[in-house]
Amino acid sequence: MASHRKSRPTGTRVAGIRTPALATAALTSVALLSQSANAAPQADDKPSLEEVEKKVDDLYRQAGSATEKYNAAKEKTAKQRKRADALIDDVAKRTQKLNEAREELGSFASAQYRTGAAAPDTATFLLADTPQDYFDQTQLMDRMTGRQKVAVDDYIAQQSETTEKRQEATESLEALTESQGDLKTAKATVQRKLADARELMSRLTAEEKARLAAIEKQKQEEAARKADELARQQAAQRQAQEEAAQQQDSGSSSSGTAGSGSSTSTAPADSSYATKADKALAFARAQIGKPYVWGAVGPGSYDCSGLTQAAWKAAGVDLPRTTYDQVNAGTTVPLSQAQPGDLVFFYDDVTHVGIYIGNGMMIHAPKPGTYVREESIYYDGESAIHSVVRPA
Repeated sequence: MASHRKSRPTGTRVAGIRTPALATAALTSVALLSQSANAAPQADDKPSLEEVEKKVDDLYRQAGSATEKYNAAKEKTAKQRKRADALIDDVAKRTQKLNEAREELGSFASAQYRTGAAAPDTATFLLADTPQDYFDQTQLMDRMTGRQKVAVDDYIAQQSETTEKRQEATESLEALTESQGDLKTAKATVQRKLADARELMSRLTAEEKARLAAIEKQKQEEAARKADELARQQAAQRQAQEEAAQQQDSGSSSSGTAGSGSSTSTAPADSSYATKADKALAFARAQIGKPYVWGAVGPGSYDCSGLTQAAWKAAGVDLPRTTYDQVNAGTTVPLSQAQPGDLVFFYDDVTHVGIYIGNGMMIHAPKPGTYVREESIYYDGESAIHSVVRPA
């Protein structure tokens, strides 16, 4: 930046005072140092502190998005593995029955051989790749007893079903392999994003880290202010609702009829929901201080959706594993009507979630390197809030 600045001529006035050339140069240096202190880009292309902060935040968000994709791939892989195992077991049982049916037909062939009746045809059948085609081309069935025919029919049916199940098992194993590939890719993406974030942070000096902490503190203070503002708005709304309800009750008592113009759209959650929410929040509070670990569902560590899933499971409500699915597992409500226990989702790609505790605050598992904690829902700015969902 200094290379583009033209030096001031001797006698330049600064604040109304004529300064010699040396003093002017000194003042220019002070100005440049001041700009550096404000994290302006350096001449050596070193990013500013604000740029580093934004990049690190972006990397953590990308890691969060990759984590949810990892969670989805992991869940899909588990289902595929379960299905594949079930199909393989089924094929094994069917193969055993098919072998037993083959042995029974073999006993008929042996008996026919001893009596000299149609042994070659039966033996050929046992070796045929397509038994039905063989029967269509011969008259073996005409020379079999009723019991033999039943055994052959059973064998053909079992062979067909076994072949079909073997194909299903093969396809299921292929799907499992694909899911495992997706899981591996998502895992590698998370690890790469986190490594990039750590590498960026490692470049900062102690002074820069201190300044970054100061910036973060300012953000937290602003988030707390916004949370207080929301708490006041919600309190005022509840008071207005209570006054309206009292007026309605008073009118009903005097006239014997209920007012027809009242609205229940802003009514608080019912008592059954509040009971479940209390259980979910009690669980969530008990997890405060446990580390964030991507892909974790407890009990020693959690990621964001793992925490909300576990909390509501403690209340008897089964939520899906990922934020992508949890956001659709309930009723969307306005932020102004958020109740304790509601889920607050963040970012346009819905890659973070916390559980609302009231007064603009939530419990969540923020990101790697942090712990489950209470924090303002405005922790990353008002624009980061995506939606609020009541899950039960």
